[in-house]
Amino acid sequence: MTARILDGAALAGTLLAELRAKVQVLQQSGLNPGLAAVQVGDSPASRVYVRNKMRACQEVGLHSETHQLPADCTEQQLLDCVARLNADARVHGIIVQLPLPRGVDTMRVVQSVAIEKDVDGFNWRNLGAIVDAHPQLVPCTPLGVMKMLEHDAIPLEGRHAVVIGRSSIVGKPMALLLVAAGATVTVCNSKTPDLARHTREADIVIAAAGRARLVTGAMLKPGAVVVDVGINRLPDGKLAGDVDFASAREVAGWISPVPGGVGPMTVAMLIHNTVTAARRIAGR
Repeated sequence: MTARILDGAALAGTLLAELRAKVQVLQQSGLNPGLAAVQVGDSPASRVYVRNKMRACQEVGLHSETHQLPADCTEQQLLDCVARLNADARVHGIIVQLPLPRGVDTMRVVQSVAIEKDVDGFNWRNLGAIVDAHPQLVPCTPLGVMKMLEHDAIPLEGRHAVVIGRSSIVGKPMALLLVAAGATVTVCNSKTPDLARHTREADIVIAAAGRARLVTGAMLKPGAVVVDVGINRLPDGKLAGDVDFASAREVAGWISPVPGGVGPMTVAMLIHNTVTAARRIAGR
């Protein structure tokens, strides 16, 4: 068996084209959705991530702006920057690129983003809305995974899903979205004893633990759907996911690659959330 590919890059391209058309309609009616990114310092990785997000904005015609703060800025300066963007009518979505420097209270900064502009979906109220199965602005990566599964008509109701990872950015909201879709969900992490026992029983495996090639083909149920959220830099500079793609694709029924899988969908969902936020703020 060779798994079919969950092509996030292709789907993201389709979704961005659809979003471009929606943005044009909104602009013709006088509403120009805008996204602001706040970056502290000049980390190469953060620079790449922000550049990719701004490029997607340009692709769909969104107003976009990047606010670059020095690495030695104070927490108050960062909070003041977010406060200005909260009050800026041209900005409908705000992202604070993580990680932030030591000494900055990341949680305080992230929670300072206005809930209606929280297009990353990190605000506690937005996360809580998922718990109640009334999602508002959903974290981009879990939302992107759900869109991928939906696009390829992969059934979730009654299926057993294992989510590996417990972060508030991916693992926890991912599990909640799957529960809302009718799946039976087990949440594991890299320290779960006998992780393979859980994954071998899963119809769907979402790997988001941040450990390169943690999940191998021997740990999978034949025909399972495997979504690799991880992106890890190896010592030789190459990228690898949390799944050992070579062995897993010989067992799985569906699998997402790294790169080209979940990553592009995360960016597409950020644009989706920004357009959604703009329409809500404008009362549409």
